[in-house]
Amino acid sequence: MSSSISCIAIDDEPIALKVIQSHALKVPFLELENVFVSAAEALNYIQQQKVNLIFLDINMPDITGIEFAKLVPPQTKVIFTTAYPDYAVEGFELAATDYILKPISFARFLKACTRVQEQISAGLTDSLNPGEEFLFVKDGFSMVRINLENLLYVKADDNYLTFQESQQRTVARMTMTDAVEKLVNKSFLRVHKSYIISLSKIEKIERHQVIVAGNAIPLSTMYRDDLLQRLALTST
Repeated sequence: MSSSISCIAIDDEPIALKVIQSHALKVPFLELENVFVSAAEALNYIQQQKVNLIFLDINMPDITGIEFAKLVPPQTKVIFTTAYPDYAVEGFELAATDYILKPISFARFLKACTRVQEQISAGLTDSLNPGEEFLFVKDGFSMVRINLENLLYVKADDNYLTFQESQQRTVARMTMTDAVEKLVNKSFLRVHKSYIISLSKIEKIERHQVIVAGNAIPLSTMYRDDLLQRLALTST
């Protein structure tokens, strides 16, 4: 990708900003335009200047990162940086692209930036507002619209998939591979050989299952680390 990704970083700790600045210099497609210790000053900046990405700390004195993210233009990607994993689910409800736990390693920083690059390159959006993101699947002789905002999980049964939404269930002749290609970059994640879940609908993560809107979904050992990393519940 030849074009650079413009970004800013917001953190009330200057040392944390220096780490981001150092890492950003090593990423060729990243252009760190400015850093801010004040969220108020950063808000004024993004109202005047368009940026593609914001590295955003959560615990700040004047306004929290969660509150700030609600004021960010929908086309701007957000990567939360925090020392606390407890905010992960709330952050993904705001459609954050990624979470990085402090101290921030360069490998983890690069992985998050690459995810942003892939999303921008593919023209994807992490904002799953009603009507903005959907897909059509074949159900018998009909094409049924699945609104991703309402989609809780997808269950595979041989060559058929069940798309479970909040108010309806659709069975389509479709492979899990096809579903993964269409959903995994849009705030969905595979947690079992037969299940893909909506990250924003997670209520609880247990040892061998995930509770999604009241539904117990099996969690495979091979996918558990992917889930925890996506929600930034590990430091890796």
